[in-house]
Amino acid sequence: MDMLFGTFASKSLLSVRVVLGVIFFAHGAQKVFGWFGGPGLRGIIAYFKQALGVPAPLTVLAALIECFGGLAMIVGLLVRPAAVGLVLVMLVAIAKVHWTNGLFINWSHTPGKGHGYEMNLALIGMALAVLVGGAGGVSIDRWLRPW
Repeated sequence: MDMLFGTFASKSLLSVRVVLGVIFFAHGAQKVFGWFGGPGLRGIIAYFKQALGVPAPLTVLAALIECFGGLAMIVGLLVRPAAVGLVLVMLVAIAKVHWTNGLFINWSHTPGKGHGYEMNLALIGMALAVLVGGAGGVSIDRWLRPW
């Protein structure tokens, strides 16, 4: 039970967890539901298959992890398993897309050069903080397992 719900009473984890959750929920909702100008599940499956060679089941899994892992972070429920999933999604994104572009974001929008992996790395760091510390003092996990 501690592996799932155990958490430190830290309130600082709240900001890390919620910001991480908002970012992932928004991106996941673009992929799953087509919200916020996203392509929806059919569009993301087609793009991942054509551009990256990722099979449809793995694309759906990644989109669901982003969407519902982000939601889990926002509400503070089962954040440790969600953090593991989000870290894995980001590691795959780095390996499949961002690694060849180096560390930095392409701020100058140089044609033919994508973004590097610095944002992915920051998100991994945030997810690892939540993985180690748990959901924090203000969370459903803390309410379910208060000691």
